[in-house]
Amino acid sequence: MKLVFAIVNDEDGNKVMKELNKNSFSVTKLCSTGGFLKSGNTTLLVGVDEDKVEQVIEIIKSKSKSRKQIVNAPVTPIDVGSMLMNNTVEVVVGGATIFILDVERFEKV
Repeated sequence: MKLVFAIVNDEDGNKVMKELNKNSFSVTKLCSTGGFLKSGNTTLLVGVDEDKVEQVIEIIKSKSKSRKQIVNAPVTPIDVGSMLMNNTVEVVVGGATIFILDVERFEKV
């Protein structure tokens, strides 16, 4: 048995869960926060037999999309008196980070 541990963007979390449930996979949802942009993520835990891991990964891939987002970079002083220049940067967010772990024992009580 394997534990699929997937971190997806909040915007994709419900779509991924719904599709996994539709395909008869039980999912545990955890709310989490990303360290880079301090944005909301959804962490999903799915316990599956080894032969179903690729199916779970394909579902996650199909429902987790990368997107571009404008973020404010740290304010940088410029050489015009006391004026400060605000920098915005476009970054790619979303997609999924997936970990596959071996499960020694699984019980549902």
